Amino acid sequence: MLKLINAGLGRTGTTSLQVALDRLGLGPCFHMFDIVGDEQRLEQWARIVCDGERPDWPALFGGYTSAVDGPCAVYYQQISEAFPEAKVILTVRDAEGWYRSTYDTLYQFVLRSQENPPEPGSRQARLLDFTNTMVWEGLFDGGFADKDHAIEVYHRHNEDVVRTLGPDNVLVYDVKQGWEPLCAFLGVEVPQEDFPHANDSAAMRRRIAEAAGAGPVTTG
Repeated sequence: MLKLINAGLGRTGTTSLQVALDRLGLGPCFHMFDIVGDEQRLEQWARIVCDGERPDWPALFGGYTSAVDGPCAVYYQQISEAFPEAKVILTVRDAEGWYRSTYDTLYQFVLRSQENPPEPGSRQARLLDFTNTMVWEGLFDGGFADKDHAIEVYHRHNEDVVRTLGPDNVLVYDVKQGWEPLCAFLGVEVPQEDFPHANDSAAMRRRIAEAAGAGPVTTG
């Protein structure tokens, strides 16, 4: 059962948060990569996102204690309602840096797919349909390439999370703040080791190339 939900958009330190939560005993932690690298999970989520199937949230997150990135950011309200005792974290970063990082990594999957359309029915095609429906055509209304529009959506999303769930119920958190605010929010001791910094832009670009069909996709 989920004890923690991250409502922050991708490229706001979600993978670093995943590693930190695992270190704090809140793993296994669900991540968008768990969908990208798993055919069955991709099919499950595609039915929800693309076909409108009603989610069985406990089944979808079975075996996980926390969840970050991907669908959590879009479906945070429904997931919070399904797990009312779960704490919520909203990861944030400066908007300009977020847009640049997202454009240079996640959005490249869209651009690559426009230049070289995947074979219909392939995993790449299904992943593209899933992410387009949920994020690029969904959350960003097809306008992510317009920087001003994308940043406006980014700010609106963050504001909506706090307004919808209540400011007293959400930790607005920049991973650059390190362990202290996160551990205080969770009521756990601060580890001795440095806070993890995972999945930088170079690593993310490699994952995007793999997802686009250049090689095997790893999860985690």
